[in-house]
Amino acid sequence: MISIYKSIETQQMLQSLDSIQPGCWINIVAPSDQDILLISKKTGVSVEFLKAALDEEETSHIDMEENTMLVIVDVPFTEMEDNSLTYDTFPLAIIHTDEFIITVCLKNSRILTDFIDGKVKSFYTFKRSRFILQVLYRVAGYYLIYLRQIDKKSVMIEKRLHRSLRNKELIQLLSLEKSLVYFSTSLKANEATFEKMLKLELLKKYPEDQDVLEEVIIENKQAIEMANIYSNILTGTMDAFASVISNNLNIVMKFLASVTIVMSIPNIIFGSFGMNVGGLPFADSARGFWFVYLVAIVISLIAFLILRRKNLF
Repeated sequence: MISIYKSIETQQMLQSLDSIQPGCWINIVAPSDQDILLISKKTGVSVEFLKAALDEEETSHIDMEENTMLVIVDVPFTEMEDNSLTYDTFPLAIIHTDEFIITVCLKNSRILTDFIDGKVKSFYTFKRSRFILQVLYRVAGYYLIYLRQIDKKSVMIEKRLHRSLRNKELIQLLSLEKSLVYFSTSLKANEATFEKMLKLELLKKYPEDQDVLEEVIIENKQAIEMANIYSNILTGTMDAFASVISNNLNIVMKFLASVTIVMSIPNIIFGSFGMNVGGLPFADSARGFWFVYLVAIVISLIAFLILRRKNLF
């Protein structure tokens, strides 16, 4: 899908266009090969730059080609999976040329939707370097938002686990832990890209843009620290619940072993007196059955008390 927008400076709003014009923003989401070739032909941007973000494994980096700059950053996404919110990252390509700004992503991002809906102040499509920094600032901001959501969600799951240890909650915690690993890896890759951007001549021309980039780097560092903290907490929580599960299993096995010992005593006694041979004690007594039964109960009770004293019951 290809969408074209251009700012109306006097009204501070975006205008949707049907054709590409100088100073416009071209937003491409999940493009086909025909879309890529069309944009490449009309803008002069290489197909390789336009396809860079279509690889889910593409890492954050900066690339230059004549008067075209490619910035790829990992942006956070949320998805519904099995009635549960999951978190992941995807690459977003921002291409800066002398006339256009182009964004390419495999999925429609809330970060770019905020610009379309007018939620970002002082946004103009013709201020291309500032637009890149505004996108990066929103990326860092959404990482912080999603990290707080992950923390709150993990606390809720922990409360449910305190009441009942079920596989569903443990799998959800494992999913959150995996999301934190993705976030941490992407944030560190983004940090290296932001540091490289500080050295670009394009930003050195505009001191205000350099200040914004420094704020982006600070926000990104805060997100990295939060991701590491939450990841360590979640890892510790998972280890603690693994120990609890193992301990509960040991308690159950200990109880079952104790029950087996107590129940085996009557079986041994009744099995001995049930043999079809002569000379068994009390075989000729009318009360022999009840006496053997009483002996079995007494011995089992003694075994139970011994195991109870040793905290095996």
